[in-house]
Amino acid sequence: MPGIKRNPLLLRFLVWRTKYVSHQQFLMVLAAIIGFLAGLVAVVIKNITAFIQMLLEGELIVNYHDAFYFIFPLMGLALTFLIIRFGIRNKVGNGIPTTLYAISQRKGLMQKFQSYASLLTAPVTVGFGGSVGLEAPTVATGAAISSNLSRIFKMNQATRTLLIGCAAAGAMSSLFKAPIAAIIFAIEIFALDLTLVSMIPLLLASVSAILTSYFFFGNDIILHYTLTDEFDITEVPFYILLGVVASVCSIYFTKIYFRLTGRFEQLGNPLFRLLVGGAGLGILVFFIPPLYGEGYDVINNLLEGNYLEALGSNLFNAYLDNIWVVVALLAGLVIFKIIATAFTIGAGGVGGIFAPVLFMGSAMGHCFALIFNHLGILKTPLSVSNFTLVGMAGLMAGIMHAPLTAIFLIAELTRGYELFVPLMITAAISFAITNQVQSHSVYTMDLASRGELITHNKDQTVLTLLNINQVIEKNFIPLNINMTLGEVIKEGVVKSSRNIFPVVDDENIFKGIILLDDLRPIMFQQNLYEEVKVSDIMQAAPEIIHLERDRMNQIMNKFQQTTAWNLPVVKEDKYIGFVSKSKLLTAYRQKLIDVTV
Repeated sequence: MPGIKRNPLLLRFLVWRTKYVSHQQFLMVLAAIIGFLAGLVAVVIKNITAFIQMLLEGELIVNYHDAFYFIFPLMGLALTFLIIRFGIRNKVGNGIPTTLYAISQRKGLMQKFQSYASLLTAPVTVGFGGSVGLEAPTVATGAAISSNLSRIFKMNQATRTLLIGCAAAGAMSSLFKAPIAAIIFAIEIFALDLTLVSMIPLLLASVSAILTSYFFFGNDIILHYTLTDEFDITEVPFYILLGVVASVCSIYFTKIYFRLTGRFEQLGNPLFRLLVGGAGLGILVFFIPPLYGEGYDVINNLLEGNYLEALGSNLFNAYLDNIWVVVALLAGLVIFKIIATAFTIGAGGVGGIFAPVLFMGSAMGHCFALIFNHLGILKTPLSVSNFTLVGMAGLMAGIMHAPLTAIFLIAELTRGYELFVPLMITAAISFAITNQVQSHSVYTMDLASRGELITHNKDQTVLTLLNINQVIEKNFIPLNINMTLGEVIKEGVVKSSRNIFPVVDDENIFKGIILLDDLRPIMFQQNLYEEVKVSDIMQAAPEIIHLERDRMNQIMNKFQQTTAWNLPVVKEDKYIGFVSKSKLLTAYRQKLIDVTV
C-alpha cells in the first residue's frame, strides 16, 4: 500500500477505524458525506450554468437575437473542445454509461480527472445552448468523487459500487428534490441490490443531498407545478394509448440517437465533428428556438398550459392562432429534440439525455391531449397538464427502462400521488412495448452489445465482472505441427506436467490439440518416432475461446455444451493458453463473494 506509506496520518486513521468503527458504521458516515458532496456538485454545476446564461442574456441577445441562437451553441462546443483538448487531456465520456463501464470493467474505480471533467465542461456546453441535460454529468462527477474516496479508504468492490449508487442518488435528489425517486433511480440504473444493508446508505446519501440543495437553493425546484386536475377514470383508455405512443417515441429516440452519434464517430477528426455538429445544432436552434439548452423553461410553460410561450418566437408566429399549427410545432419539438441532442454530443459536447427525455415527453403528452381535445369527440376535455406530466413518465420508462423512477419522480415533483394510477398505466405499457423491441436502455445498449453490462441478474453480473485474463493458464507446452513423435516425447511429454498439448504452426497459429491418452498407445514404439508426425495424431479442440470477442457467459456456455475441462484460448488465431473449468468456477465463487454486500 504505497499510498498509505506516504501518508502516515491516513494510516493512523485507518488503523483507528479498524479498531473502533465497524464497516457498516463507517459506510453510513461515508454515504452521508458522499450525498453532501454530490449535492454540492449539483449546486455548483447548476450555478455555473446559470451564470454563463446570465452573462449571455444581455443587450447582445436583445439586439442580435437570431445570431445568438445560431452562433452561441457552436461557441460553447468549441470552448468545450478546447477545455478537453488542452486542459483535461482525456476523453470525458458520456456520464452514466461511463460510470456503468467503470463498475463493470474497472471494479468501480474511476480516474481522478473524472471528478472535475464534467464539472468544467457540462456547464459550458449547456450554458451556451447545447441541447443536453446536466443530470448525467452531475451523477458522473459525484460517482467519480465517491470512487476515489472509496479508493482512499480501501473499500472493497461491493462497497465502491454501493457508494457510486449513493452518489447517483444524491445527485438526483439534489437536482429534483425528489429523494425517493433518486434512490429508485440508483437502484434501477446501476442495478444495485435492494437490501437493508444497501437501503440505509442510499437513504442517508439522498437525505444529505436534498438538505444541501435546500440550503443553497431554498424551495426553488426545476419543475414548478402542483396538480390542479384530478384523475378521471374515464381517461384510462387515453392513458393506455399514451403509453403506446410513448413506446413509439422511445424507440424513435434510441434509434436516432445511436444512429446519429455513430455517424459522428465515423467522421474521425474531432474538429470536423465539431464543425458539422455545431453547425447542425445552430441551424436547428435558429429555426426552433425551444431546442436551445436543457429546456426546463419550455416544460414549465407547457405544464402551465402556456404553449405559445413554450414555442417562443419562430417563423410561424403569424399562424399560432390555429391550434393545428401549434400541434404540428409541438410534434416538431418531439421529432427534433433528439436530433439536436445527438448533434450536441456527436460534436463533442458534454451532457446527458435525462433533460431531453423530459422535454420530449412533456411536448408529446401536451400534443396528445390537444389533439383529442380539438377533435370534437370528447364530452369532457382531457387534462392537458396531467397528460403533459404522464407523457414525461412514459418516455422515461421507455427510453431509460426505469419505470419506477419515472412514476415516483413525477409523483414527487407534483407533491402528490393523485396521478399514480395513470403514471403506472402509461409507464408500464411504454416500458413493456419498448422492451420487446429494444431490450436495453439508451444508457446500457452500447455496454450490453459488448457484454460489459451489470444487471440485476446476480449470475450475469458475476460473469460480467470476471476477467478472463486472470484465469488463463500458460503452463502448457505447445507442440509444432511439424514435430515427429520422438520430438513430442522429448520436448513435450517428458517436460510437461499436463495431459494436454496445444498444437501450433511456425507463426504460433493454433491448429489443434493432442491428449496424453492419444500418445500412450504409441509412445514406447521407437520405430514410429520418425514416421509419425504431430499432424497425424492431433485432433480438433472441442471448442476454442476467442480472447478478443468471447465474453464470460459465452465461455461458460462453451464449457457446458462440450463438457470439456480445458479449452484453448486464442487471440487473432494465435495460441495464448488454456482455461480450465475448475479454475473458472473457483474465480466465479470468489467474485460472487466480492460483489455481495
